[in-house]
Amino acid sequence: MQNGPRLINTPFRPIEIAVPEGVSPNEFFNSAENLKNLRNENGLLDSLEGLLMYRKAIGHSLEFDTSIMYNTAQKILNPLGRPVRHDQVPPMIKRVWTDMSTLIIEYMLEKYPDPEKSLVLCGEASLDPTWPLNKPGVPSIRMIHNHFIVFPKTTLKQAELADPNNPNLTDGGHHNLFYRCLDEVYQRFFAEINLQILKPIGCDDATIALTNYPKGLPSWEVQGGITALRKQTFWAEYQLILKGFLDFYRTFFGQISTGHTQIPEHSYFPDHIDNILHNDNAFQRTARDIRHRVTCDPQFANQIRWEPAYKQLLYRDDKGRLIVTISQNSVGNAITELLGIVVKRVEDADAYKKAEPALLEKLIEVRNRLVAADLGWALNGLG
Repeated sequence: MQNGPRLINTPFRPIEIAVPEGVSPNEFFNSAENLKNLRNENGLLDSLEGLLMYRKAIGHSLEFDTSIMYNTAQKILNPLGRPVRHDQVPPMIKRVWTDMSTLIIEYMLEKYPDPEKSLVLCGEASLDPTWPLNKPGVPSIRMIHNHFIVFPKTTLKQAELADPNNPNLTDGGHHNLFYRCLDEVYQRFFAEINLQILKPIGCDDATIALTNYPKGLPSWEVQGGITALRKQTFWAEYQLILKGFLDFYRTFFGQISTGHTQIPEHSYFPDHIDNILHNDNAFQRTARDIRHRVTCDPQFANQIRWEPAYKQLLYRDDKGRLIVTISQNSVGNAITELLGIVVKRVEDADAYKKAEPALLEKLIEVRNRLVAADLGWALNGLG
């Protein structure tokens, strides 16, 4: 069997929502009214903190697929002003969110214990708040949300190979600026961050054999596995990975924007920036070259995300280890494509109807565990 990125078809049921004339789909999907509809139609659990668990109307997998969103739609009417990264979430809400995430991950690993049979992942993508709502690559829900997904490996084995040149596939060797031009300094910058639970591993050591992904990304093994996830120390280190990424991203694109070497305001690791990035020839040369191209090529300039754009992922590899990785999200690709899985959504009410009972049974089961842990209350009377 040939290994490589996979293209899978995932059925979804028709969604009876009319987008008002003169409004782009993303503009409507990010409106307070549509998000209220999402809660009412697909909501599974809500909490005092505004953490909404819901089933995906147009999902990635019919095996297991849910999200938790920090729902600020009714509090913040400006879609561009809503929290879109974990560093923008208040500490107490973040604490409850990590408790919810841990419980769902535990459920997935309990329900799908064999890494040879199931690919288990949890991830989030930044939703750059400065990215115009009607621009390609903007997510359909403009608020931070975590994805919890399981793919049967039989489904991946039977799927056709995806086009390896698909720009949505995060490939460190071909489509990603950081890993193509800045791999050495990028890895060195992360290596200087003090971590106890997360152990750096080779970027090729934790690939999924079926897809040969992820590629070229900095990766860390979670020492202690699921037991470590129950500790807030793990989630603090998970945040340190994000903070390091944010510092690297802001320093690099800030230098492209202004042409000056400077430490961004509110940096988490200013000494690392000053001693590593500002003294690295490849970092300085690449920033200068990109700056020149931006001034000369309006099409290229229009693709730049000046604010941090990333994907952070926790997944189980083929050896059963829990792995953390993070990627520069320069294209607007789906979270699954970080692992080489391209999902093609197909409207097929009959196929969805066949799979829906088993999917809902699992979602309700894990939702009830959240309720039992006093992390929210059930919605829609399901279960």
